[in-house]
Amino acid sequence: MAESSGKPSVLFVCVHNAGRSQMAAAWLTHLAGDRIEVRSAGSNPQDAVNPAAVEAMAEVGIDISAETPKVLTVDAVRESDVCVTMGCGDTCPVFPGKRYLDWKLEDPAGRGMAAVRPIRDEIRTRVEGLIAEIAPEAVAQVC
Repeated sequence: MAESSGKPSVLFVCVHNAGRSQMAAAWLTHLAGDRIEVRSAGSNPQDAVNPAAVEAMAEVGIDISAETPKVLTVDAVRESDVCVTMGCGDTCPVFPGKRYLDWKLEDPAGRGMAAVRPIRDEIRTRVEGLIAEIAPEAVAQVC
């Protein structure tokens, strides 16, 4: 568990930190509240979050319009219990005791809403499964 707060911490990583990782972080924050610390980052972050990701999340009542892509740091990995790469080939620094997952997901970049919605929904399903594993009491609060 994260040493700073005693609660689990998850880091979502994709190259640009503009689509998948931003949606995943937003879903985790929305569904788990403050029971899990949430981070997201990218190895080559964009200047802004993908507008299609912002729109897709707004459709389900989650506002990520104020989020900004962040650069992946060794400290972000060190401070996280679970590091989830988003199917984009990114590699995280490896630290003992961390859990590493790779979620193979389509990249929403350059896609219309009809293509982004299923990605958003798949991310929600995977985030719900992750919550059930690392903080099951958080799922009970939302249901």
